[in-house]
Amino acid sequence: MSDSRPVSPPSRWTRRRIAGLAVLVLVVAGVAWLALRPSAKTGAAGGPGGRAGGARPPMAAMANLAVPVRIATAVTQDIDIYLKSLGTVTAYNTVTVRSRVSGELVDVAFQEGQRVKAGDLLAQVDPRAFQVALDQARGTQMQNLAQLENARRDLQRYQALFKQDSIAKQQVDTQAALVRQYEGTVKSDQANVDNAKLQLDYARITAPISGRLGLRQVDRGNLVSSADTNGLVVITQTQPISVVFTLPETQLPEVRGEIAAGKTLAVDAYDRADTRRIATGVLETLDNQIDVTTGTLKLKAKFDNADDALFPNQFVNVRLHVLTRKDVTAIPTAAIQQGSAGAFVFLVQPDNTVAVRQVKLGAINSGMVAVNEGLQPGDRVVTEGTDRLRAGAKVEVVGGAAVIPATRDKTLGAGAPAGTTPASK
Repeated sequence: MSDSRPVSPPSRWTRRRIAGLAVLVLVVAGVAWLALRPSAKTGAAGGPGGRAGGARPPMAAMANLAVPVRIATAVTQDIDIYLKSLGTVTAYNTVTVRSRVSGELVDVAFQEGQRVKAGDLLAQVDPRAFQVALDQARGTQMQNLAQLENARRDLQRYQALFKQDSIAKQQVDTQAALVRQYEGTVKSDQANVDNAKLQLDYARITAPISGRLGLRQVDRGNLVSSADTNGLVVITQTQPISVVFTLPETQLPEVRGEIAAGKTLAVDAYDRADTRRIATGVLETLDNQIDVTTGTLKLKAKFDNADDALFPNQFVNVRLHVLTRKDVTAIPTAAIQQGSAGAFVFLVQPDNTVAVRQVKLGAINSGMVAVNEGLQPGDRVVTEGTDRLRAGAKVEVVGGAAVIPATRDKTLGAGAPAGTTPASK
């Protein structure tokens, strides 16, 4: 007897499980096919040992690549040692020209900015009142001279009569006293005449020193006097001119040692940017005491200033040439690197690999630094391309020696004059 009961359809939950299992099988199969498929394009594009697309080379291959660098050779030359400071240009003499007499300014005989010599006429005060005073003093002097001459003749007569015993001695003495009185009056009159001449001369205002005139302070037609604070014009002596600067007391022995040896120390004045040399002079003198608040000493340098490049109260950068070190080993300042152990360079070996060499540095001048220890003349050092170098790295020298700007001097402390070439042996 057969079972005639109908078969029930599968449930909804069972159908979902079967569909999910099928999707999972397809995903796994696709991932396996992508991972295990042969790379046909790799061999065609790169060939044996080649690279497809932008693939990177192995690390071992990168380590063998030569780094392009520029190098310089250590040389033997002279290095000038300079001491740097800030200075102020100071005129040797500064005079505010004022009138010594009171009166109307009737003439201005100078141009602003003009260079004058001592004694040149600058202005004229109305001289008429002073001429009248002089004439009056001379008139009084002539009257008193006449009285003196008359008194002297009377004295001669009295003396003759006294010898004849015709008059008393007292009358002779009185006349002699009168003569001396008139002589004193005449001397006073002469002083009055001289004073009137002096006042008349003061009406001509002249330059007391040679120098350069500033801007005019008073115009023609104004009343002037000796009490005017601004004066007529200011004269500054700019040829020669001086520069006052300071140095730390620790550098004083170097300077004094050279001065004691009878040497004349050169001083260069540079502009505010410390890039252009304005003038060259010589050290003139040192102050007699150190400033206890700053620990510095004032020094004065003298400049001829024939071209008026230096102006009073101008701020300049000063470089005092102390001495010159002869025949030192020098390299460009661009080759110097700084590390935790101090200054070092990348030294190029004969096999074109680099080694790290510690160095002790000396003075710097015109982009060149003296090496006291660590290098010998002829050693090759890297000046450009140091950022990718390590000890033992292989390098490829490209181009010539690097051009070293003088501004690199500032990174190493002691300065050197821009545009000054140290003498080579």
